[in-house]
Amino acid sequence: MNTITIFHNPKCGTSRNTLALIRNSGVEPTVIEYLKTPPTREQLLTLIAASGLSVREVLRSKEALCSELGLLDPARTDEELITAMLAHPILINRPLVMTPLGTRLCRPAELVLDILPQPQQGAFSKEDGEAVVDAQGRRV
Repeated sequence: MNTITIFHNPKCGTSRNTLALIRNSGVEPTVIEYLKTPPTREQLLTLIAASGLSVREVLRSKEALCSELGLLDPARTDEELITAMLAHPILINRPLVMTPLGTRLCRPAELVLDILPQPQQGAFSKEDGEAVVDAQGRRV
């Protein structure tokens, strides 16, 4: 069985849609509600490196706390951003998904389709009704 892990926020529609797409491939992933169980520094650094994104790209810049802490200032270092994300996990953009085929920040949710080892098993529409996968399991 393939191992898939999602760093998930159940209050986030994109995260819920991503989780549903993973499950639509017939796999039950390891779900880490990262606000309850934040990643360690090592895990966060590994996720960022594996995703190919910069630390700043993984920072949830739309979060009000990001502005309040002055994290949008381009002079802030990666180390300062990592420290803030570890202290305040809400600042970690989501959902981050790890599979045997790669690690991705799945915004939009359908980006997860590029790294799922198993094909979709049927039609899938996002919570807002947008069709993503047809009845034959093909990306729309």
